[in-house]
This record gives sequence, structure tokens and C-alpha cells, in this order.
Amino acid sequence: MSEHKVVIVGAGMAGLSSAVRLAHRGLDVTVVEAAAGPGGKVHSREVDGVAIDSGPTVFTMRWVFDELLRSVGTSLEAELQISPLSVLARHFWPDGSQLDLSARAQDSEAAIAEWSSPQEAQRFRAFCQTTRELYATLEGPMIRAQRPKLGGFTARLGMQGLGVLARMGPMRSLWQQLGHQFTDPRLRQLFARYATYCGSDPWQSPATLMLIAQVEMDGVWSVDGGMVSMAQSLARVARRHGADFRYRSPCVHIAARQGRVCGVHLQSGEFLPADRVIFNGDVQALRQGLLGEHARSAVPQEAPTPSLSALTWSMHTPAQGVALDRHNVFFQDHYASEFEDIFERQRLPQKPTVYVCAQDRPGQMQADQAERIFCLVNAPACGDGNGPTEEAVEQCQTHTFQHLRQLGLSLQPTANNCIRTTPQDFHQRFPGSGGALYGQATHGWTSIFSRPGAQTPLTGLYLAGGSVHPGPGVPMASLSGQRAAEVVMESLVSTRQFPMEATFGGMSTP
Repeated sequence: MSEHKVVIVGAGMAGLSSAVRLAHRGLDVTVVEAAAGPGGKVHSREVDGVAIDSGPTVFTMRWVFDELLRSVGTSLEAELQISPLSVLARHFWPDGSQLDLSARAQDSEAAIAEWSSPQEAQRFRAFCQTTRELYATLEGPMIRAQRPKLGGFTARLGMQGLGVLARMGPMRSLWQQLGHQFTDPRLRQLFARYATYCGSDPWQSPATLMLIAQVEMDGVWSVDGGMVSMAQSLARVARRHGADFRYRSPCVHIAARQGRVCGVHLQSGEFLPADRVIFNGDVQALRQGLLGEHARSAVPQEAPTPSLSALTWSMHTPAQGVALDRHNVFFQDHYASEFEDIFERQRLPQKPTVYVCAQDRPGQMQADQAERIFCLVNAPACGDGNGPTEEAVEQCQTHTFQHLRQLGLSLQPTANNCIRTTPQDFHQRFPGSGGALYGQATHGWTSIFSRPGAQTPLTGLYLAGGSVHPGPGVPMASLSGQRAAEVVMESLVSTRQFPMEATFGGMSTP
């Protein structure tokens, strides 16, 4: 075992990914986690005797986990059982229309031609071409990179990459750009929804977020045992390589001596010495001084706009009236009002769009058979004492399930078959966040450069997670954890404390 001790604070997907890579390289790795198990935002709730995924529910960008697991001598197939979904999502509108977005772009194109018009189907084909080019342009310089800076980013793009961005209109918002791509307002609304995957407002998000459409069209999978199985599998791999996991062990202070990290204090009073600490939590917790003044000084003090929070319902109940698929979105009219309510008025939306994850689908369900349902509406990140009130939550719940009934879906949440989670609950679970689930909002075209990277000014302290570059979401958080692990290894090499062959196979870390 290495003489170098690494403590990872938080067993979210980023912390787990760091643990896998560092333990594989022989470092002495301890992961401390306040919760009872791994996963962070990836978690399940037990309702009526069954476990319901109650955090991230969409598995995309499998290459992130393919590469991670291959790099430590195993494979995704060896650790998890996953199945590709033929329908990416089923969408419903108040006018009674319904559209499946399919894994095969040709199927979606044919469906759009019948549902809207042949002209709109052609626009969808052009949209797919644009998002493919955009993703190919940004994967290396942005998604795979250590924290990019504007000058180096544009240099890595080159003339061809800059041309792709110029043709798309990078200074436009996502909503503006989609107005150039489609004439059917329903398609504009459908693809604008991808801004919420980053916890953001389509009217303020950069047009580059269109690349999320390509991420989904590259494949969406269901995970046997739920998304929490992914977290458990990464923890299992890390343990095989020697990582130690300490659950129900909240970290309360990151200690430093003579300008460098020296360990962490746990709530129990125990001190764990370490010469490297990776913090896998919301950067706001550091900014607010929740882990001490040394850690506070390691992050920029200006607080950016927080991302969306959520109001969710984990249910075990019959779902009647419309045929659901795995992932379902029930849209409202007056789409802009949802984001005006959340970001301008700081209140729960009066007209919420509702996401419904039917976790026993696809597949036929018998009449009146209870199934695992997870419902989510977006909410402001005001869980740190500013609301929402119980009355506002009840009102939003009424609006939510009335809207579903108006679009044909009948659900019956009760005290026995449903657990509700509010922004206050998320804030309590993720200290310092206010309930924000995606770190900072991705608003404005320069926002992609404003997230902190793995490196901090405090020697020995590194950052990982959804509030860190490259951003939120299960695969992005994993990438941030892998980037943090790379920087840790590079720091050992640079001080000649670790053999050069222990670096990560020459992966690019610009």
C-alpha cells in the first residue's frame, strides 16, 4: 500500500470514480460518506416495500464507464446488467398529441413527419446533423478536458471547430437557437427541455447545450437493480483494489497545516490524516465555510446563480389512463412561465412540466397493478430557509397531479404509497446547496468556463462532482472524479513521489 493517504469526502459518482482509479494505482484511499451507502444524488427510497430510484434515472454516455472500468481491468458488462431502450422518452402535450423520441433517428424522423409535417421531419434531420457536429467538436476540448480556459479552448477547437460553432450561433440562447431549427413549437419545447438536465433555464442557457440531444441519441440504457446499482458496482470495484469506505461518517472540517492539506475531521471526533483530499460535494459548502476556513479560501468567493432544485414523489401505485414508457414528459402550455416562476419569482411553478419515470416499463402492466413511479417537477433552490412553504408545496402537488389527469394519466399518491422530497430535504441531504441539484446554473455562453476545475489553490485539496467541470449528471460527475484522480497522480509525479508509469495511460489533461 502506498505511503500517500488520500481521503475522498463523499461517495457520489465523482468520489467513487476517483476511488476506483486511485485505489487501482495502489494509493491508500479512504472514502468518507455521511449517508448509509454510496451514490450521493444517485439514491433510492423504499416505498411500500419496494426500492424506487429517486435521483438520476437516465443512463447515458456509457463510454465514460466503459473506459473507467477497462482502465482498472474489468468491464461494464462484468459489473452491471444494462439494457438499451428503444424509446428515449415519450412526450405528451395539452392538445392531446404524443410523440416518442426513439433511439433510431430514422424512427423519430418518421414519427415527426406523421405527427407534425414532412418539412419538420427534414428539420429534425438537419438538427441531428448539427448536434452530431457540435458534440464531436466539443467532446475533446470541453467534455474530456481538465477545466478549459477560453484562449486554450478556442486554440484546441481550430478553424473547423470554430466554424461549427459559428454556423450554430453560439451567442444565442438555447431557446433562440431552437427557434432557428424548428417551426413546430412543440419540438422547440421538447429539445429546450435539455437545459434542465443541467439545472438551467432554456431562455438563459447557451445554444451549445443542444449537444445533450446527441448524448441521448447515442443511447439510453436501463440498469438492472436501478441506478443505485451503478454506484454500488463502482464501490465494489474500488474495494477490490483496496479502498476503504466509511459510511455514516460526515466530514465536518478539512484541516490544513503550513498551506497544505493534512487530513479531515469527522463528526465522530476522529481525525483522518491525509496528504491529498478530494472533496466530492457542492462547492457552495466550501464557499460557505462549512468545512473550515482553509477550504473556504480554496474556491472563488463569488456565488454563481444556483441551478434548479426539484419537488419529487417516489410512489408505488397503479398508473392508469395512458400507456407510459420508461421515461415520460408531460408538457404545459405557456412554457416560459415555469422558468419565470423559478428563476425570477423564486417560487414553485404554477404550471409545472412533469417528468414521470415508470421504472417497471417498458412492458405490459396488469390493470390496477401497483408499479414503481418517480415524478419530478423543477423547483427553485430555496431550501436553505427561504421556502417553499408547506402550503406552496401542497398547491404545487395539486397542480401537478391535476395536470397529469388532464393529459390522461391517473396516479394516486397517498401517505402509505408515496414519499415526497422538497428543496429543503435536498438542502439537508447536500449541505450548502440550498437544494440545487446541478451546482450552478449554466446561463450565458461563458458559463461553461466558470465552473471550478479539480485543482485548487490549497495544496493537496482537489474538487470533484456536479458543481465542478465538466458539470452535472452521472457521466459528467464521473468524468470530474476521473480528472481529479489524474491531477492527484500528476501531483505525485511532479514532486517525484510516485513512479512515472503510475500516471493514467497518457490521457489528455489540458
